[in-house]
Amino acid sequence: MDSAVTVERARALFGALPRPLGFVPTMGALHGGHLELVRRARARCATVGASIFVNPLQFGPNEDLESYPRDPEHDREKLAAAGVDVLFAPEAREMYPPGFAAAVDLGALGERFEGAVRPGHFRGVATVVAKLLNVVRPDVLFLGQKDAQQAVLVGKMIRDLDFAVEVAIVPTVRESDGLAMSSRNSYLDPTQRAQAPSLHKALLRVRDALEAGRGKNDAIAEGTAELSAAAKLDYLDLVDAREFAPLERLRLPAYIIGAARFGSTRLIDNLWLTS
Repeated sequence: MDSAVTVERARALFGALPRPLGFVPTMGALHGGHLELVRRARARCATVGASIFVNPLQFGPNEDLESYPRDPEHDREKLAAAGVDVLFAPEAREMYPPGFAAAVDLGALGERFEGAVRPGHFRGVATVVAKLLNVVRPDVLFLGQKDAQQAVLVGKMIRDLDFAVEVAIVPTVRESDGLAMSSRNSYLDPTQRAQAPSLHKALLRVRDALEAGRGKNDAIAEGTAELSAAAKLDYLDLVDAREFAPLERLRLPAYIIGAARFGSTRLIDNLWLTS
């Protein structure tokens, strides 16, 4: 596996790869969900690129930028074993040199739910993804469904700014008890880890209630009752699949979305509902 830490070197390496080129952007601390993205890219594309970059623009002042889990050597080994051809792993000063001031803002879509809880988060996400797409210039961008609002926002950015790339959304990879795989799961102590799957159970209860014909408010109440009493719920809602705007009744395609804190660890999850 070739690797690059500068934009110039990365452009040269990615530009020499056979097409189609699949691309998997990550922040490292890789788990089975990331590797499933690579497997999907490997199965579909002639070559596969990946990035590891803990993006400071998407972290708020009181968030976990400094403590975010990092394991670069093992990450490189995992990516190489999974079949990645080129890895781009820049430092922050390479992505954001002195004087950097540009930003991509997607308006209301970036201000709902995760955007409301984490102001500026999606501006940072959209900006770094735009930069990565300009460096890598892939044919297919592989994203995980777990970060559903992020995937919707990136898709909108690609449409709005006419990036010549297809977005492939890969279903969430879960632990055996239903917990969505996440790098932040490593923060959970044993008690919190036992409680964390209740977020997925809450989503399932909302889905079952909606599909049984109950109203949204009743469905959300049933879902909330499934959440561990020790958890702090940030939101639990039904939203449309394109703009992430709240729905008052089930209209497909849609997402049921949820976020909750288990101790100091904040987890997100969703269910994709289609016909």
